[in-house]
Amino acid sequence: MKRGGILNPTLNRILTETGHTDLLTICDRGFPVPMGIERLDLALTDGIPTVLDTVRAIYGEFEIDSIIVTEEMRQASPERYRELTEALPDVAFRIVSHQQFKDICGESRAVIRTGDTIPYANIMIVSG
Repeated sequence: MKRGGILNPTLNRILTETGHTDLLTICDRGFPVPMGIERLDLALTDGIPTVLDTVRAIYGEFEIDSIIVTEEMRQASPERYRELTEALPDVAFRIVSHQQFKDICGESRAVIRTGDTIPYANIMIVSG
């Protein structure tokens, strides 16, 4: 039995299979996941877990090159943006429009859906 860290076997597999520069999307409960991309649904109830909870868990076990967020997050949810940048102080952030984010999502290795209800909480991890 694993002692700690990420316990979800599917998430562990996705992280292990993800290569350098691959994208992983972590999204809120309402994000439109593109057809044909692996979807891991971690959502339990509203707000559990959040995108922030999920990226914090991944950050402890995974090499993150950069994070992609939307301009809409910075405008509609500035507190969440601040929390993300504080939780990942050594990670570069790239800002795109929400439409660009949805377009890029189609290139993701997988999409991890959370129960997050914060507007525009979605992020993409660029694997290091």
